Amino acid sequence: MKQTYRSITADAQGRYPYSAEDDAVWGELFTRQMATLPDVMAPAYLEGVQKLGLTADKTPQVIDIDARLGELTGAGASGVPAIIPPSKFYALLADRKFPVATFLRRREEMDYIEEPDLFHEVFGHCPLLTNEAYADFIQAFGNKAIALGKGYSWHMFRLFWFTIEFGLIRTDAGLRGYGAGIASSPAEAAHAMSDTPVIRDFDLLEVFRTPYRIDIVQPVYFAITDFAQLTAALDQDIAALIDQAKAMGDLPALFPAKESA
Repeated sequence: MKQTYRSITADAQGRYPYSAEDDAVWGELFTRQMATLPDVMAPAYLEGVQKLGLTADKTPQVIDIDARLGELTGAGASGVPAIIPPSKFYALLADRKFPVATFLRRREEMDYIEEPDLFHEVFGHCPLLTNEAYADFIQAFGNKAIALGKGYSWHMFRLFWFTIEFGLIRTDAGLRGYGAGIASSPAEAAHAMSDTPVIRDFDLLEVFRTPYRIDIVQPVYFAITDFAQLTAALDQDIAALIDQAKAMGDLPALFPAKESA
């Protein structure tokens, strides 16, 4: 049976009332992921976990993450309900802040939760915001999405999906993940580092033409050489590239169609 989650409200000091069970769930998730991620995630991500002071001991508070990011790169985090309108989402990114859903998954959904929760948002997304070049990309992405408007929003989210959620980067140690969906999911982390998926060099037009599904491990990933490459890519005529992608049509999906309920 699908779990339902409700947004929680911060107190007057901006802190959320996480329970002892929340702390236990956070701790188990943190410990499990950190045991495998040194051979999976990019060095900048792992450094970010340390810089933010994330540990297994306590569920982190958004206000503390926001303050630390502000000190490091001028980025930040903002607590939001799980689902917010694209316009608000992009506006927060343009303000150099990442929207963070503040509820934490229940124990029954430790392995997979369809909605983004606090663990995915803080553990998955926030560590890389300690990297100046990556934070620059997040902000530039938000500004570009706002400038392009609603007609281009779906294709911009494909770019978000294949970078911020499921991006790979080439390092001296080989391919490593930087996307939050890889950092926060044991299945995705193992899959991304296996010989199973297709790895493509990052190319905006190809990204805009590539379909995906949210409920499976990804059959294809795009690999960048460094984070500056992402921001530089946004200097292209994005509207023209998306128009071209629409005209050319999607590339063949590397996954079966989702069965109807």
